[in-house]
Parts: sequence; structure tokens; C-alpha cells
Amino acid sequence: MNRKEKEKYIQDFNFPYCKNVIKYKKIVKIGQGTFGEVFKGIDTTNPNKFVALKKILTENKLQEFPRTALREITLLKALNHENVIKLIEVCRTKGTLENQYETSFYIVLEFCEHDLAGLLSNPNVKFTLGEIKKVLQQILNGLFYIHKRQVIHRDIKSANILITKNGILKIADFGLARWFSEVMAKQTKGYTNKVVTLWYRPPELLLGSKMYGPPIDIWGVGCIMAEMWIRMPLMRGDTEQKQLLCISQLCGSITKKVWPKVTECPLYNKMNLPEDQTRKVKERLGKFIKDSNALDLLDNLLLLDPDKRIDTNNALDHDFFWTDPMPCELNEMLAKHSQSMFEFLIPRRSGNIPPTRVPGGTSRSSSITIDSKFQDRIF
Repeated sequence: MNRKEKEKYIQDFNFPYCKNVIKYKKIVKIGQGTFGEVFKGIDTTNPNKFVALKKILTENKLQEFPRTALREITLLKALNHENVIKLIEVCRTKGTLENQYETSFYIVLEFCEHDLAGLLSNPNVKFTLGEIKKVLQQILNGLFYIHKRQVIHRDIKSANILITKNGILKIADFGLARWFSEVMAKQTKGYTNKVVTLWYRPPELLLGSKMYGPPIDIWGVGCIMAEMWIRMPLMRGDTEQKQLLCISQLCGSITKKVWPKVTECPLYNKMNLPEDQTRKVKERLGKFIKDSNALDLLDNLLLLDPDKRIDTNNALDHDFFWTDPMPCELNEMLAKHSQSMFEFLIPRRSGNIPPTRVPGGTSRSSSITIDSKFQDRIF
């Protein structure tokens, strides 16, 4: 057996169903996912086809394939919806004769030209009310689909909302997503609460709850909805305690009166929770949002009690989406902007989003900046 035959044997023996990534060529880094870097790439067999290449970071020197990556791949293979990112295939780089296991894996995904955080960071990108409705409608459509299939995303934020040049929105980065059910939660004694980027993390997770479900994603939609008007993340604490303070200042004190089951949260009696805050969602955000239906929907998305928080079905049926102006397509507005816009490519300035807390101790930071004076106008 010659050298080439040995190389082919090694690769086919270890990864018989995983094609070689040499088919794709990297162009530029466009993101930092939960468990790996993301690149814009091109299919060398089809020069008109761009893809996103998400490199899977192995967990240790033995290059063990992360369980979280396996879960992400499994979930994406099971999901098929216009508003959910599409998995094309999983590829690998070649190993060597000296070390047949020295290989890198890539999740190959459909390419989108922008993410929502990148678009909102650009003052030249202006959304009309009808276009804002279309963005939120597509997010909720995607979440309605994955929630019906017993999946929770667990990292809903503007940077994980991708948009094609034709205005089709895709929920992306399923690195923290998982299947869920009440039975499963009880059998496993709940799920980890170290999920969701801090500024988009709901109060039940901040208070240590491990028994949760789709409402944690709904809270993220509420944060994104406010962000569509104020053009930056809504609540920006740099610790769990400060994030709870931001939530209390906007949504009111976290008490048994407004949230009867809050005492079941492990950290309820261990965190410093303000007791004198009234709910001011409509009052404070009404300075920026002049549509009464928008304020009402936002108020229901950001309810402290997850059991009372509106679900995707009722949110899509809300008057906000069924009154003039109706949701309108984004392609005409996006056609004015030929350059891709991603959160990762925004120049860093004075402050960064705190890192995402994820299982295994990994973290990532973002480049969206804090404008303290602007935040003071809300809080």
C-alpha cells in the first residue's frame, strides 16, 4: 500500500461519512460561536455558493469531539424551517500519517449576509415600523417551530439572528440548544442555568432555576424587540446581581406577589432583590416606542413570571402584527447596504458585553459597546 492509499485508508476508516473540508475555502472570519470560530467560505465546486464554516473546538489534547457539538448537529439535522439556519454537512480536515486523529471538524451552514446586532450597530441602517414587525414576526415563527418540536435555543440574542440579503431571517448558533420536556427535566433534576448571554438572561435563570422551558427564549425576544428601537442591548449588567438590579428597575421588584413560584428558585433568598421598584416597561420605553401595540407586546414578553410570559403562538396573534402598518419585506432596505454587517466585525470601543457563561467554563465576549448616558435615559 503506497502513501496515498494509506492516507485514504486512515481517513475512510475513522470518518467514513465525513467529507473533506478541502471542498471549501475560507474567506474571512465573521464570528465567534459558542464552541468555535465562524468563517465565511466558498464552495470551490460552485463559485457562486457561499457558506458559513463553523469550526468545532475539541475539548482537550485528546481532541475529543464535544458532546455539545454533537447535540447541535443532531438538532440542526432534525430541524427544517425557513427561519432556522440550515445545516449543509459536517466536514473535516485531513489527519496525518504520524497522527491520524489530528483533524479539525467544521459544521457547514447556509450563509447569511448580516446578523441583527451588526445591522443595529450601523446608524445608516434604518428600520421602518413595518420592517421591525417583519423581523420580530420571523423570530417568533422560528421559535414557534422549534418549541413545537420540543427544542429550546438557550441563547436568543440579536447576534444570533442572521439575515440574508433577501431579508429572510434565520435563528442561528444552536451550540447551547437542547431537547426539553417536563418529564426529562424531572428525571435529570433540571438543566444547567449557566446559559443565555448575560444581558439577555431571564430572571428565572439568574435566580438559579434548573426547571425551565421555552419562556427563557421568549425573554430574549423581548430584549431584542426593545433593541430594535433603542439600537443597543436593553439591560446591561456586568454581574448576575447587577443584571437582576437592571431587570428590577425596569420590570418591577421580583416578589411572590407578581411571581408566586419565585420562592422555588434556589437563589431567591441569596440574591439582593430590591423591594421598592414598580414596573416601568411602558413608561420608560414609551420614550422610544410610540406604537401602543408594540409596547403592550413588549410588556408581555418581559413578564417576570415565566408562567405568565406570552408564548410564541399568542405573540404572533397579537394586534401588533395585525394593524397598520403591516409587516413588510426587508429586501428593499437591505439592498441599499452591499457590505455584510456582523457583530464580530464591529470595532471595539469602550465596553463589551460580558462573556456568555456556558457549560465547561468556556466563554466569549462581544464587541457591542455601552453608552452609559443613553442607558441612564431608560433607567
